[in-house]
Amino acid sequence: MSTLEQNAVRHMAVSKDDDDIRVDRWFKRHFPDVPYGQLAKWLRTGQVRVDGGRVKPSVRLSSGQEIRLPPMAPATTKSERTQPPVSTKDAADLQSRVIFKDDHVIAINKPAGLAVQGGSRTTHHVDGMLDALRYDADERPRLVHRLDKDTSGVLLLARTRQAAQTLSQSFQGRTVEKVYWALVMGLPEIASGTIDAPLAKRGGSGQEKVEETDEGQSAETDYRIVDHAASRVAWLELRPQTGRTHQLRAHCSLMGNPILGDGKYGGRESFFVGLPKRLHLHAHYLALPHPAGGKRLQIAAPLDGELRESWKFLGFDPKDG
Repeated sequence: MSTLEQNAVRHMAVSKDDDDIRVDRWFKRHFPDVPYGQLAKWLRTGQVRVDGGRVKPSVRLSSGQEIRLPPMAPATTKSERTQPPVSTKDAADLQSRVIFKDDHVIAINKPAGLAVQGGSRTTHHVDGMLDALRYDADERPRLVHRLDKDTSGVLLLARTRQAAQTLSQSFQGRTVEKVYWALVMGLPEIASGTIDAPLAKRGGSGQEKVEETDEGQSAETDYRIVDHAASRVAWLELRPQTGRTHQLRAHCSLMGNPILGDGKYGGRESFFVGLPKRLHLHAHYLALPHPAGGKRLQIAAPLDGELRESWKFLGFDPKDG
């Protein structure tokens, strides 16, 4: 449970990284010790509210909304020992992906295809395996942001409640620098710039997609061309200034340069002969204030084997990034 005053009502703002997440999943992310039954009761009785109004567990949140949190006492928590055990194979694999660790945070290089959190059709995910990254700590690591299932790269975890609270505040503000690498179809007309296109979600579960619309939420991405293979493929550095669902994928598509392997936003044409049929989007770099104070924390995740082969196939050198 987060470091809340146990007998006081508190309010928390929804961060950019929590945009479009369901209420029940928001609680699971930030307060993993609160049982679902307790949350359902709080929602039913109006003790948990969003922007002053009552909501259901399935309602999706938007960045900037305010969540009312009731007093939380020890009686509302459940033992972390109820977490299902992590298989030896999964534990070893997850530990092999650790790229930074100290007493306060852990960073892993998340592989493409592994979801960060579970859902109705997702039972294998990072959140369900975090006991494998407990090491010698008394507490189970906590998620403080997320990456899409098909995106690889830096995923940061908090090792203590205090670190989770501090990191969450950093992600809520604009103190986190995020850099993604992407291979895209074609060559953008302008070498660098900003894509400013509001996005709104369309479609139901499993068919979710975002599109540009004046009624959508503001979405802004800075980009620059790092290298290109003639006019066929470009390597872009992407710096999202907001955190909308599928923002980078949609913005690249709107620019006329869908990400390689992104069938949802680029169609069949996004699959390049000779390259893996996967999304070529990688969370390369993350920088933010260290939760224990002191110098700025900077973490870079190297490309995985498949992406290295794609970069090599196109004549790109990751060192140039």
